Amino acid sequence: MLNVVRVHRFQLSLVVAAACWGGATVVSKRAVEEIEPLTLLPLELTVSVAVVGAAMLIRRERVGWSPEMRRLSALGVLNPGLAYALSLAGLARVEASVSVLLWALEPVLIVTIAFVVLRERVPRSVALCAGAALAGVFLVVFQPGYASGVGIALTIAGVTACAVYTVLSSRFLIEASTVSVVFVQQVTALLFALVLLLGSIVLSDQAPLGGVSATAWLSAVAAGALYYGVAFWFYLAGLRGVTASLAGLFINLVPVFGLTASYIVLGERLPGRQWIGAIVVISAVAAAALFVGRPASAEHGAQRVEA
Repeated sequence: MLNVVRVHRFQLSLVVAAACWGGATVVSKRAVEEIEPLTLLPLELTVSVAVVGAAMLIRRERVGWSPEMRRLSALGVLNPGLAYALSLAGLARVEASVSVLLWALEPVLIVTIAFVVLRERVPRSVALCAGAALAGVFLVVFQPGYASGVGIALTIAGVTACAVYTVLSSRFLIEASTVSVVFVQQVTALLFALVLLLGSIVLSDQAPLGGVSATAWLSAVAAGALYYGVAFWFYLAGLRGVTASLAGLFINLVPVFGLTASYIVLGERLPGRQWIGAIVVISAVAAAALFVGRPASAEHGAQRVEA
């Protein structure tokens, strides 16, 4: 009974992470309308590092530089570093509703990579649901003249980087404290983002920040706290107790939260064909959640050190 409660707690953490990512994408869209993506990324990561660092002080935690922690720290370059540099660049070119739906590709990629790299068994029902979700994404994004092809390509590249990160993190995340892992990865990502910003300043002119509205600044701060701090904390906490492929299914909830937020906050509307695609994606995820039991390979996860 205790193990069942733990499993549900891990899954709830993944749901909260998806809600944070979906909502924060919409908030970031408001910020990226006025702030260049390579400028916005270090701003948001600075907020995240401050939030997570404060949490570490409150919990009186210290970072232990074990070989495991060094590997996890390096993954920060991949995600949120490279992944969200690409994602924000894509978000600047497409609507927030399209961006969040593109994240439905991540579970498909996670399942594929987990099968190839970790040899995780993927039930046929889950594979069929993943394929249906992919078809739904195609209905959403591949419409002539609707969304930027460059924006879509950049977003998909960011999603791919996140998928690789999930698989590798599930392999390395064993004993380290969740908040410590989030902190070191955010710091690594921030350093990487600052290098990208410096390179962009040298190679091209950056838009001045003097004309940025208070709303955009507040959006950047809120997105930084939710997107990189709170969301990653809950995601890594959930990833401790489930396999990478099962965790990936919860990523498909990001479009649900994101579409709702984009409708309420930005007033974005999807054309009929895109709504069909969105319904296919969400239905496929719901079906997969019904089919998926807790794999035996994840049993050890419930015994891991908790956050």
